[in-house]
Amino acid sequence: MVSLPIYDRTGKEVGRYDIDPQQIAPKISKQLLHDAVVMYLANRRQGTAKTKPRNEVAGSTRKLYKQKGTGNARVGSIRAPHRRGGGHAKSIKPRSYYYRLPKKAVRAATRMAIASKLADGQVVVIDQLSMDAPKTKDFAAILKALGLSAMTTVVATAEHNANVYRSGRNIPGVTITPVADLNALVVLQPKRMLVTKAALDWLKSQSA
Repeated sequence: MVSLPIYDRTGKEVGRYDIDPQQIAPKISKQLLHDAVVMYLANRRQGTAKTKPRNEVAGSTRKLYKQKGTGNARVGSIRAPHRRGGGHAKSIKPRSYYYRLPKKAVRAATRMAIASKLADGQVVVIDQLSMDAPKTKDFAAILKALGLSAMTTVVATAEHNANVYRSGRNIPGVTITPVADLNALVVLQPKRMLVTKAALDWLKSQSA
């Protein structure tokens, strides 16, 4: 069981929140977390790299000189792979790196990532996070009050809040997402996780 302090917007402790990481994920599999992170990173790749094979390189196809009688090693066209400016013997072609792990594995990896953050003391709880209007300055002040201004942070809210999202989206190193949209990569990449009390309640309800 982990007892987390609950802070308000000014950084003042206003309560405690008890949560058991094993309730979120009974066990943490480093292999599954690794597989999930590799999948998300692979799916980000554009796959547009390309090199030209010999049939796409500019140049004549004629034989440079006759096969025998010159004293030189036999040689073909100027576009041969072993010659400077020639085509690639095994050229790279555009491809898709996209793949998916099973849905249950992806969900389990997300819960394991959150549980690992809780167990490592990298989760900060705020009582509520709302904005009347998009104010990046106010959002940055909240992060500073919570000691998160110099850290990469993922902010998890109970539901999408447009004003909160617009207030923090331009702050370097800060990612804002509803708790239901978290994934293993988004949770593990930043050093800290700022989560609202309502978002933690939602997590616990999903574990019941």
